[in-house]
This record gives sequence, C-alpha cells and structure tokens, in this order.
Amino acid sequence: MSFINFFSLLILYYLRSNINKFNPTSPLKKWINWGLVFVLCLWIFGSIFFVTIFEILTLAIIIGLVYLVYNTPEFERTKSLVNAIAPIIVLAILEYFVELIIPKFHKKWEAIFETALFFAFLWAIIMYFVSRKQRKALEIERLKAIEKEREMEIVESIKASLEIEISDRTNELIRQKNELEKALEELKAAQAQLIHAEKMASLGELTAGIAHEIQNPLNFVNNFSEVSHELIDEIQEARSKRLENGIKTEDDELEEEILADIKTNLEKITHHGKRADSIVKGMLGHSRSNSGEKSATDINALADEYLRLSFHGIRAKDKTFSADFKTDFDPNMPLVTVASQDIGRVFLNIINNAFYACADYSKNLKNLPDLEDESLKNYTPCVKVATKNTSSKVVVSIRDNGPGIPENIKDKIFQPFFTTKPTGMGTGLGLSLSYDIVKAHGGKIELESEEGKGTEFIITLPLDKK
Repeated sequence: MSFINFFSLLILYYLRSNINKFNPTSPLKKWINWGLVFVLCLWIFGSIFFVTIFEILTLAIIIGLVYLVYNTPEFERTKSLVNAIAPIIVLAILEYFVELIIPKFHKKWEAIFETALFFAFLWAIIMYFVSRKQRKALEIERLKAIEKEREMEIVESIKASLEIEISDRTNELIRQKNELEKALEELKAAQAQLIHAEKMASLGELTAGIAHEIQNPLNFVNNFSEVSHELIDEIQEARSKRLENGIKTEDDELEEEILADIKTNLEKITHHGKRADSIVKGMLGHSRSNSGEKSATDINALADEYLRLSFHGIRAKDKTFSADFKTDFDPNMPLVTVASQDIGRVFLNIINNAFYACADYSKNLKNLPDLEDESLKNYTPCVKVATKNTSSKVVVSIRDNGPGIPENIKDKIFQPFFTTKPTGMGTGLGLSLSYDIVKAHGGKIELESEEGKGTEFIITLPLDKK
C-alpha cells in the first residue's frame, strides 16, 4: 500500500500548491498541511508495523481525497491528476480486497493484476504528460486572459479618463458658449442703446435748433405784448384824467371798448406766449445732455423730498387741490450712485402726473349727478411712493388711484410731445425726459396700469457692484 500513500502525498502536495497559488487565504490550507503530516506518518508506521488498520486508513484517506477533489470547485485544477492515477487507485483497492477476502483467487490471477497495474501506471504517465501539456496551455491561456484583463482595465481607465476630460471640455465649451451668448446679448443691448442714444442725440440737436430759432421771435412777442399792455394802461390812465377834467367826446365809449378788447387780446398773447416759452424751455431741457455729477444718494430721502415738494407745489398753484399721499420706504436701502438732481426731476415729473391724474379724476366724479358706487362716492385721491432693495438693484414705485391709462395709448406714454393733459396743461416732455434720464443711469421705467384702478410707474436703478 506504499504507492497509495505516495499518491495521497502527491494529491495533497498538488492541493497545497493550488491553494498557495490561487487562494492563499483559504481555510482548507491548514487541513491540507495537517493531512500531509498525517499521511507521511501513516506511510512510515505502515511500512514498519504492517498493521491492517494502517492499510484501511490509507485507503480511506485516498478515497476521501478523491471525493474532496471532485466535490470542491476550489480544486478543479487537480482533477486531471486524479483522473490520471484513478485506474491505479481502483486496481490497488480491488486487489487489496480480493487478496484479503479470496486469497486463492488473488494468487491465481496475480499476474493479471500486475499487468493491469503496469498498464495503469503507463496510463498515469501518459496522462501526466498530456495533462501537463494541457496545464501549460491552460496556464498560457490564463496568463493571456490576465493580460487581456489588464489591458481592458487600462483601456477602461483611459476611457474613464477620456470621458472625464471630454465632460470637462464639454462643460468648458458650454460655459464659453453661455459667456459668448451673454456677451452677444450685452453687445446687442449696447448697440440698441447706442442707436437709441444717437436717435435721441439727433432729436435733441433738432429740438435744440428749433427751440433756439423759436426762442428769439417768441421773446419779441412776449416783450412787445408786455410793452403794449403797459402802453394800453398808460392810454387808459390818460383818458381817465381827461374824462375827469370834463373833456368828453362821442367816441369815448367806443375807444374804451376797443382798448379793453386790445388789453384782453394782449393778455391772451402774453399767456400763450409764456406757455410757448415754457414749451421751448422744456424742449431745450430735453435736448440738453445729462451732465449731472453722480454721487452716493439716499433714495428714500430723495423720493420723500420730491413727493412733498410736488404736493405743496401743486397745492400752492391750485387752492382747490385735494389729495393724500403715503410712503413705504425700505429701511435697508443702501446709498445709490446717481445724479440726484436728475433722478429728483424724474420723481417730480411722475409724482406731478400722479397727483394731477387722481385729483382730476376726483373732480370728474364729483360732477357726476347719479353716482351709485359707494367706493367712488367716498373716493380720496392718493399717491403712494414705495422703495425696495433687491440686493442687485433698487426699485422705486409711484402709484396713484386715478382713472388709469387706456390700453391704446400705453405705448405712446414715453414719446416726446405726447400728453394726455388738456391744452396748456402739459408739454409732453416730462415722461420722455424721465425715460432718458433713467436709461442713462443704466435703469428702466416700466408702466403698469388698469383703467378704473390706477397707474403705477416702476423705476429700477442698478446698484454699484463692489
């Protein structure tokens, strides 16, 4: 049974090599090592004492090892060795039991058993070289597979790196595209602003030229109408003295009527001449470029100042004027760099229009005899000025509760010389000038109005970027 022990040691050796090579942390490694020691001891003691129990243990171990190899996926590579020596193991076990149970039969066929064992050994040798060749081929294939796997890992790594790089470049291109689009939009806005500025400059030059040309003859009209008015007063004074002295003629009454008519006509000429003079001055103001120096300004204080200035100014001119005003100022409003006089002029123009609209609306309501709406009966003209800080800009809202602006004229509100006021009440330049001033500050004016519910002008001014 010595060669059975040899094959057991051989199998155990291959199993340990397999574990050390492919799975060094396997828990079976310890038992394989103990198995080597046990089989070696069994071989030594079996060779010395020739005890039957040693032979039975030898057969049990080889059978157990064969079972272990065929039922453990971890030892798949050792199957070729077991396949090679399997005929020897089978013949050895068969011969042992035949000799043990039927000694005479074994003695008679001993030569046959020896011949079969010879061919089994020959089979084992052939299978060893074949399996060795196959193992080498499999090892080469395994190495190739490992190399291919490494190459695939390298390719995957390069692919992942390229994907990251492509993603980064794509994001960079998207960012550059967004920046270019933003720059293009800014250029378009700047171009539109330049075109608008050129148009307004041309209009301003034209307006200034016309205004200057009109100013001179208008001055003559106003001056001579005043002089003529004074001459009429002197004539009437001289006539009064003559009449007091008792010198009368038949045409005195007719002369008095003519002089009164001439005086009335001169008053009308003076009134409309001054009106024309205010229009000309408004045209000159509209054409004049914005040269106001910008400084840090408290928008809340500026809006409050011009709100009260407008209210008291209108009430001083019109004793029948009656309106209320409210404020809602943002307490966190920062200082804004603007030309305070120009922005104040914008506030004054819009607030004047708001007071006029709601006050005029109130007068019209009072003239209606059959007014059934209780809210309109108790209507009180009111103008509200509010400010708000939105971190990147400031918003100034001027709202009235007047009649609102009809939809069909909203687009004309900011056009020069357009006015909804009666003749003699407005030049049509206030809102146009206000629009240009706010535009020059990088801001905008928006209009929100609904008929019967009032009008709101929203002025937006940018904050300085620090």
